[in-house]
Amino acid sequence: MIAASGNSTSEKRTGRFAPSPSGSLHFGSLLAALASFVDARVQKSRWLLRMEDLDPPREMPGADTLILSTLEQHALHWDGDVLYQSSRHARYCEVLCDLQSRGLAYRCACSRARLATLSHVYDGHCRINLPAVDQACAIRLQLPDQTIRFDDRIQGAQQQNLAASGDCIIHRKDGLYAYQLAVVVDDIEQGVTDVVRGSDILEATGAQIYLTGLLGGTPLTYAHIPVVLGNDGQKLSKQNHAKALDDSRPSQNLQRALTVLGQQPPPELEHETPEVVVKWAITHWDSNKILKKQALTI
Repeated sequence: MIAASGNSTSEKRTGRFAPSPSGSLHFGSLLAALASFVDARVQKSRWLLRMEDLDPPREMPGADTLILSTLEQHALHWDGDVLYQSSRHARYCEVLCDLQSRGLAYRCACSRARLATLSHVYDGHCRINLPAVDQACAIRLQLPDQTIRFDDRIQGAQQQNLAASGDCIIHRKDGLYAYQLAVVVDDIEQGVTDVVRGSDILEATGAQIYLTGLLGGTPLTYAHIPVVLGNDGQKLSKQNHAKALDDSRPSQNLQRALTVLGQQPPPELEHETPEVVVKWAITHWDSNKILKKQALTI
């Protein structure tokens, strides 16, 4: 069993928001960005912006510019330069090679057809049945039969058995670096201490904590807010064609987001500037009021 206690409260705190440039920000994105930003400012923390541009086929030209503009229109101003993960391939390659040399990651040639028969839990086939040297392969992180325990600031005590989810891909067969590798490497090297994000990533947290330890990092503190579902029961996401935020109504968007986050903003806030709304949020922020659910419909 591995217990992740999080970072010491005496050190400088750092939060972050990491959207993918596959489209404009939608209301679900605003919830995550606002919660992350306000939580960071309450702790007198830095708030970094990272662009997860790891998957060019899914990216929309100019989406990063739209995202930056929307954040600024909603008075969510980040610290320092925006980090683009596409500029980090050399570093990811170094880490990937190190993990392989230590016997912690291995090549996997399994086809999509075979993987579809496994009920979403990889069975470790290529740990034993080594692919041919010249065969196109993904690379998987070898996850032990260990239980990761951590306290989520919103969802409460968590425990995740690493083997139950199967060895995760950290480098794809098409040559692209996977989220599970990049997010951990960048959180460590940017000094991130606190992550506030949607609960759709909660199940991936145990593997991220484990990989953080392998790379010599300190466990982060996590808070997973509920994801927002549309009337069709699907998560609001770019993939599901969620409606883009209307940047001409930032104060109304912020006031609605604060309401969904349980913060009970006064109705008149929607007539104030975005800066005033965000200032109110920082002054009155109480993460204990956020519903301890993994999803909610609005």
